[in-house]
Amino acid sequence: MMRKITIVGIGHTVFGNLSDFDLVDIMSFASANALDDADIRKERKIIEQVFVSNMGGGMINHQAGIASSLVSRIDLEPAMAELVENGPASGSSALKCAFMAIASGMVDVVMVTGGELMRTVTGWKGTDFVASLLHPEVEYNYGLTLPAFAGMFTRMYMERYGLTERELAMVAVKDHENGARNPYAHVRIPCTLEAIHDGENAHVVNNYIAEPLRLYGMCPVSDGAATLILCALDSPKMKYFKKKEPILISGIGAATDTHCIHNRKDPLELKAVRLSAERAYEMAGLKPMDISFAELHDAFVILELVISEEVGFFERGKAKEAVESGATRIDGNLPINTSGGLKSKGHPLGATGVSQVFELVKQLRGEAEEGRQVKDPKHGMAVNFGGFGNNVVTTICSKE
Repeated sequence: MMRKITIVGIGHTVFGNLSDFDLVDIMSFASANALDDADIRKERKIIEQVFVSNMGGGMINHQAGIASSLVSRIDLEPAMAELVENGPASGSSALKCAFMAIASGMVDVVMVTGGELMRTVTGWKGTDFVASLLHPEVEYNYGLTLPAFAGMFTRMYMERYGLTERELAMVAVKDHENGARNPYAHVRIPCTLEAIHDGENAHVVNNYIAEPLRLYGMCPVSDGAATLILCALDSPKMKYFKKKEPILISGIGAATDTHCIHNRKDPLELKAVRLSAERAYEMAGLKPMDISFAELHDAFVILELVISEEVGFFERGKAKEAVESGATRIDGNLPINTSGGLKSKGHPLGATGVSQVFELVKQLRGEAEEGRQVKDPKHGMAVNFGGFGNNVVTTICSKE
């Protein structure tokens, strides 16, 4: 019988431009925030293991040894410490490692902190840094980037399922509405269809970046960090965590697909998303209809639609109808990206997967801000998308 594993503390920085700080600074802030949330600042030495998720520390911040540096910065020695790197899915991969460490019985209490400092370089260098995920000879060398792949993917989806640019803009409007109410979001400014699509000057404001994706179809480049503290429900150390309701990690699954997209039989099928979700559902003993709300990896707005179909919320090609009907709004039947998603909240690569689960916990505790709280949620899902769907982790959290 697998141990029940709960999240007992959460922490978060604001996402945005934090270039006045160094990478371990922002990770320390989120970690200290989580210690306070769990009310164990004085008893922090009960944390036995720390997993840090980060992709760019060595490449763009000239910082290595981040995990041990964080442990020392927040006085957690002699806790074990490791770095987990899995591209944009680093955060949820670190959470999966923490889950496995506790499930194995090796430890009882683990801290997971994800962070990224991406705005210390120019936008062009940032795009190039993310493009290092691609195959160095058959993709990167030809000038391909993640936005380029997203543009081609969106065009294929439009041609097959009849999606329009206006429907894509509707996703952005919804996410900005949620992000405007999230104090941690990078972009806390709502937008309207008039401003970014319907109006006379909309296409000047919302210009093409990777046609047919426009500026408001992509996430911002963000700095930020987030932290989760986990404890086994059967551990005697649960006595320290009385301040907040523990939230159960009821299911977690991961899967990979071909690294090169051109090797996939159908580039529009995100098999790793589907398989990771199926594995998470199986562990949790749940079905898509049981999920109350979801945080889906929308670095590009098209992904919110396609991921929602792959995990079984909607039939292929039908997610756009759910957006039009309002089903995915906060007050809809299945709220998606209540945090504002990557689109509005931001996307510091190593922090994103941790931040998604932070949002699940916050909603399940009933602690979301006014206008952003889902009504009586029972189960939340987070899908963290690595590369262009070649390494994906899905997490389901539930009220215990």
